[in-house]
Amino acid sequence: MLHARFQTAVSLVYPPQCLGCGTLVDQEPGLCGSCWSDTEFTSGTVCEGCGVPLPGECDGFRVECDDCMVHPRPWSQGRSALIYGGKARELVLALKHGDRMDIAAHAAGWMARAALPLLRDNPLVCPVPLHWRRLLKRRYNQSALLAEALANRTGLEYWPDLLRRGRKTPSLDGRSRTERFELLAEAIQLPARHNAQVRGRCVLLVDDVMTSGATLSACTDACLRAGASEVRVVVLARVTRA
Repeated sequence: MLHARFQTAVSLVYPPQCLGCGTLVDQEPGLCGSCWSDTEFTSGTVCEGCGVPLPGECDGFRVECDDCMVHPRPWSQGRSALIYGGKARELVLALKHGDRMDIAAHAAGWMARAALPLLRDNPLVCPVPLHWRRLLKRRYNQSALLAEALANRTGLEYWPDLLRRGRKTPSLDGRSRTERFELLAEAIQLPARHNAQVRGRCVLLVDDVMTSGATLSACTDACLRAGASEVRVVVLARVTRA
């Protein structure tokens, strides 16, 4: 009763706002009607590799998008909560570059729903790492914020430092698929001290955006080399072809 009264008092002082535009909404977490209509959530039949929506009904067999069929993924399953565009793009950029760390807790709820089929067998939750120089400049790793919030929501074990980026790579924005994979080759490692924790375990990788999948592939390869039994991935948003 006391907790409920406290929450009511807080909501009166700090009324809930839309994550996208800041207008008042009925309850948290929330998007106003306008921002919701401009946000594309993944639903229905989705690609097993990256989670993008696909036409038709699921018939019980594994289905994949053209991109995942042409470029097979090293991970076993992937899901995305949103399609990168419109308001979803604004939310991702606000989380990544705009110090909107509050978005992570709400976004983790969307990711948990999208990743529900991936949560079996008690996977180990791990974020895609930032190089320490970039982390110092940005002050936080948005993927780690999402991973921690997702682990808290699902009750799964969270390892923030399971992977490390051993060398600084240039920005991947505007790079071709081939360039992305070449730049990330062996850039991410799993420290030997973590081998015992990951050996024989399923790892759930968490990132904010999937474009070519190069970063997630590098992370997956590092986990599999260390003895992980399986790697699955979940991202907040998936970039799709026009």
